[in-house]
Amino acid sequence: MSEIARLTALELRDAMRGGKLGAREAAGHFLARIEELNPSLGSFITITAEQAMATATRADERHAAGDRLGMLHGMPLAYKDLLDVAGVPTGYGTAAFEPVVAAKDSPLVATLSRAGAISLGKTQVPEFGLSCHSENDVAPPARNPLNPALSAGGSSGGEAAAVASGMLPFGPGNDGGGSVRIPASACGLIGLKPGLGTIPSDVLDGTLDGFGAPRLTVSGPLARTALDAALLMDAMIDPTRETYLDALRDGAVDALRGLRIGVSTDSPFASAYEIKLAADAHAALNRGIKGLGARGHHIEEAEIFYDAAYPETFSTVWTSGLAAAPIPAGNEAKLGTLARSFRERATIRDPKTSAKAARRLTEIAADFRTQWGHYDVVLTPAMAFAPPEIGFYTSQDADTDYMRQCQYTPFTSMVNVSGLPAITVPTFTTAGGLSMGVQLIGRAGSEIQLLALAGQLSEM
Repeated sequence: MSEIARLTALELRDAMRGGKLGAREAAGHFLARIEELNPSLGSFITITAEQAMATATRADERHAAGDRLGMLHGMPLAYKDLLDVAGVPTGYGTAAFEPVVAAKDSPLVATLSRAGAISLGKTQVPEFGLSCHSENDVAPPARNPLNPALSAGGSSGGEAAAVASGMLPFGPGNDGGGSVRIPASACGLIGLKPGLGTIPSDVLDGTLDGFGAPRLTVSGPLARTALDAALLMDAMIDPTRETYLDALRDGAVDALRGLRIGVSTDSPFASAYEIKLAADAHAALNRGIKGLGARGHHIEEAEIFYDAAYPETFSTVWTSGLAAAPIPAGNEAKLGTLARSFRERATIRDPKTSAKAARRLTEIAADFRTQWGHYDVVLTPAMAFAPPEIGFYTSQDADTDYMRQCQYTPFTSMVNVSGLPAITVPTFTTAGGLSMGVQLIGRAGSEIQLLALAGQLSEM
């Protein structure tokens, strides 16, 4: 096994900054892993090897010249095919229009590039990032490294599969309804959804969507360790300051004690769908409870009551933006089943209905924050059951597809609505070798605390 393969992302970064490894050596290692594993896992849809090696060469030259090095000097990573990387096609996972070569980087990509990161390519997503899997009609599906017959989750599934299989040291995702936490849980990684506004590039257009609803999507790291996630979070926020990483290195994990943690298996989707937790989900939750209790936290059952209007209200807000999707004339039929159906509904929907749903969701968000605020942290299962097989969702009609997604991920979208941070952490391995875990929902500004709790659970 290569020495690089044994390193955490933080160890790799430190080795490159310290001159023990070169950026070209690191990029070459991960590109070789991609060449070996991507055909069977479908993580990447575009591999930019030549561009990456050229960038790595310049990084090594800066190191040799004694130039000031960025926080992520030489670190290989990749971006979901929802973000623009200059000179690389962006396809949004759809066959409804041709991928367009980006003229400039998306804001998050620009931030991480300034930090010294080197992009190796673009990773697989569901169409327009809508779903909790990473399957579409334009490229092979992203498969779970723990069992390639199963889903890697979504919408950051290609990214998660790449990190979990060693094709990347860590990866930036974005999360609008669970899209970091879902694939992290499926593939056995830590996945952090920061609070809205924590990462500046997420709110350049404000904190509300076009109808006045809370902006749902934020960026967040997928990583194998809490320290790796902290490093990537720091780079996403401000590449000049290692705030999160310093806190964890300075003893935040061991020092954290005495939190009031409310445990809940209730879901706001239960008013519309049957939400049934598998035995493995209960086992993962119980392992999380035991681990946190052993760390001196106070665990109690949380009494939470969810508004029955949530499922319909969330669905309306979630899909309203599809009406404005720039689909070329005559290409509607090229949309996948879910996107086509949801776009049709959004197109004929009265804008007043969407605005009303936005106002209602804002009220529901406030209620979430109030109820969860009775506790320092709310603990839920990460997912309701183990990752399903490829095609579990896409072989169905749109409504069955969406129902199954809600049943698999009954605890994630509510956190996006609230604007609060949350993290998923693996706590249990099933008899079949799959990963199951827990979700921790924190108060506003508690991302470091959540990473510390992830560190505690990882040490079980």
